[in-house]
Formats: sequence, C-alpha cells, structure tokens
Amino acid sequence: MPLTIASLNINSIRARPHIVETLLARHPVDILCLQETKCADAEFPRALFESLGLPHLHLHGQRMHHGVAIASRIPLAPVARHDWQANGEARHLAVRLPSGVVLHNVYVPAGGDIPDRSVNPKFGQKLDFLARMTDWSGASREPAILVGDLNIAPLPEDVWDHKALLDVVSHTPVEVEALGQLQASHGWVDLGRRFVPPPERLYSWWSYRARDWDASDRGRRLDHVWCSPTLAGAARGVETLREARGWPRPSDHVPLIATFDL
Repeated sequence: MPLTIASLNINSIRARPHIVETLLARHPVDILCLQETKCADAEFPRALFESLGLPHLHLHGQRMHHGVAIASRIPLAPVARHDWQANGEARHLAVRLPSGVVLHNVYVPAGGDIPDRSVNPKFGQKLDFLARMTDWSGASREPAILVGDLNIAPLPEDVWDHKALLDVVSHTPVEVEALGQLQASHGWVDLGRRFVPPPERLYSWWSYRARDWDASDRGRRLDHVWCSPTLAGAARGVETLREARGWPRPSDHVPLIATFDL
C-alpha cells in the first residue's frame, strides 16, 4: 500500500498556515511531519489540519521555540518523545504506523554561528544531541523511518560551495563526522541521495538573507529522509519541492515528500 510522508521545517505554524494549505492542495500526502512549529500544544491550529483532512495529530510543542508535530490522515499510535537535548526542548516525536514501522520526526539544534564548543555552547549542545541520538540509534532494532531538519549538509554536493562552507556551522567536518556516526550506528539509508545521487546538487534550505535565492542558489541540504536498511526496498522516491521556497511568505526550508510501499 503506497504511503506518502512529507517533512517540513515550517518556521512557525501560526505564521505560515498558508504554506501547509498550499502544500496539501498540490500534494495530498498521508502524513505531514513539521519541525520548528514554535507553538505550545494548546495553541496548535487543530481546526486547520482537520479541515485539510489530517485530523490525527501528535504534538510535542514549545511556545515560541522548537517544537515538532505529526498530522495524519490515518490513525497513528504514540511511541516516544526523546530528549536528546537533555534540557526539555521539544525536538523529537515518534509514532507507529499501521504497518508497525516507527516514524521519527527530529529537529536537530542549529548550533549557533561559531563551530567551537569552547566559545559557543550551542555548538557543543548540537554535538552532544547527536551523540545521544547515536547511542539510541545504535541500540534500536525496530524498522523505522526518520525524517526532519537535521541541520547538517553532509556531502560536498549538499552545499553551494564546499570549500567556502567548511568553517560554517552545518557543514563543518566535525558535524559531518557526527552525522556519519549516527547514520552508521543503525545503517540508516539516506533516501534523498539514494534517488538523487552525487554529483548532482541537492538543497532544501536557502537563507532569507539572499536577495534572490533562486538566482544565487546558495543552498544547503539540511533536511533528510532516512530509513532502516530493511525498509530501503519499500522506498519509492523522495521529492524535494524547491518551488515552495518561492511561495508567498515561505519558510527558508522546503518540503520533502517520500513515498513508501508499506
């Protein structure tokens, strides 16, 4: 049975409900995973999602900061909310699909501006988050799909200028190594690059600072869809909706839509 799962860092659900409306009007997915909802659970716009045909909501929100949510056309069972940040921030939410597969929605910390934990605590928190997540991942035996804003562009072709960004948070060697350890811990399959292999460039984020994001195309692939090795054969494709960056009042991230035969 085909199942479509979309993932998007919405950068405030209450500021950008129109992005969800446009996305679902053009791509009627089964499940939508959101990151950076910036919304307490009690303030989440439930009526919007019910009107769009995704009434089954699982929320892990936080007022003005962070927050993840999963909205679905089909009932899903709650599984976990891991605190890999170790400070109570809402950055993870897991549910079980009808097939038994666990779906993880993750929002990795951005890490600040300076890639040195001795002067930038946020960078250290990011690396520690990834280390805790890696410990969990290595012990996990359940078949799973993992989506979200991982805030790391691992490959040279995942950024607009590899050499220029080696000292920029999200593409530094220490972050790339940490993400590689996380991926190896469970044998996660990077489906974005399975369907769009290098050397083709692939981005999911463009800065708001760019006057013309499309012309300059200074992007990074910060958003990912991974799956357990046993599920790789069930993956049918991953689409990166670049055009969404040009929608009115957009997020700086664009949606990813993954299709599975589960």
